[in-house]
Amino acid sequence: MSEKNTPADHDFPPYHFRCPISMELMKDPVTISTGVTYERNNIEKWFFSYKKKTCPATMQSLENFDMIPNHTLKRLIVAWQTEEDAQNVICSTSSTPRPSAKHDEIQALLNTIMSSPFKVNSIKKLRSIIDIDDEMKNDFIRSNGVEVLVQILDQILLESSDFTTFRACEEALCILHQLPISGEGKTFKLLSKQESTRSMTVMLQRGSTEARLHTITIFKKMAKTEYDWSFVIQDQGIDFFKSLLELLSDEICSKASSCALKVLIEILTASKKNKLRAIEAGAVCVLVELLPDSNRSKCEKMLHVIKLLCECSEGRQALVEHSMGIVAVSKNMLHVSNAATKIGVKIIWLICNFHPTERVLEEMLICGSVKKLLALLQMDSRSSTKDKVVKIFKMHGNSWKRYPCFPWDLKDYLDL
Repeated sequence: MSEKNTPADHDFPPYHFRCPISMELMKDPVTISTGVTYERNNIEKWFFSYKKKTCPATMQSLENFDMIPNHTLKRLIVAWQTEEDAQNVICSTSSTPRPSAKHDEIQALLNTIMSSPFKVNSIKKLRSIIDIDDEMKNDFIRSNGVEVLVQILDQILLESSDFTTFRACEEALCILHQLPISGEGKTFKLLSKQESTRSMTVMLQRGSTEARLHTITIFKKMAKTEYDWSFVIQDQGIDFFKSLLELLSDEICSKASSCALKVLIEILTASKKNKLRAIEAGAVCVLVELLPDSNRSKCEKMLHVIKLLCECSEGRQALVEHSMGIVAVSKNMLHVSNAATKIGVKIIWLICNFHPTERVLEEMLICGSVKKLLALLQMDSRSSTKDKVVKIFKMHGNSWKRYPCFPWDLKDYLDL
């Protein structure tokens, strides 16, 4: 059943603090000409890297691409973060890092790993040291440990690789997934090499449950950087998306499922070609079937992915052809959260705007979509969501008003 009231939900960032593109907490919010606020890096990538000329949230065509810093929102976000930030601030009093207490042992294990064909036990011992604290991780990185483990990853691509090599690769991922990954860091540069990403996609498809979790955790960290996924997708095709969707369906490991969602959002935002690959891999079907039993945060992200896919005609077709497609989206409106409602309305708006067949419109009425839209229409506050609802009724109200269950008192209000 649903986990909508999980204990961890209380500290989930409020919807208006999250970027509509990535659904992550904004650090540098900027507002564009449509009045929608985004994380600066995300909207800059949308405009200048992906060459888009629309507002991602409203899909309005734009002529003005100015970005105005939203200082008020930033102050609110900072205030919300104060307690967490206070706990996480780490003050460093020394500019020159000193070797850790386990430095000699780390060096000895790295030397053994490089020289011995039997690497698994040494990597396990190294892992037990790295698990102690951040000091050990930093010492490991300074000792060129990442280079050693990445070489092990690359061995899995050789034709001579065997079970022992595969196990060593899995153990290496146990360490690598714990390390910080930033766009300018050495760890990122090594893991983003073509050989390394190809090795990790192999582990994503064939590794153990633990290895797959560690791999998708690394991919999630890479997704937060400026990493270009085009090589991975060109190299792996729809198999890469099938691996992500398989993780998304994993009922045992919710963390792996959450990471897969975040990676999907980043990849699908990048280009239409990526969306088409995901649709071909069966993404719409998988998401629709997972929606009913998802908790709040996962439900919002799944709806966000469906919205991205429905920006393509193939995605809209897949949604309306699924017997539970429109039902699953509509059920979450006014039921899960304001964010889920807002995204759900965007999906319905895309369907009504680009795929308004008579059968689809009738299904919306039967399954309760129209009832939910009417409830939103009668809310007092003005919003972009309510504006979309009004447009939906202006487009298709004349079709729905033929049915006896349509409220006639709204006919004049909608100019039907």
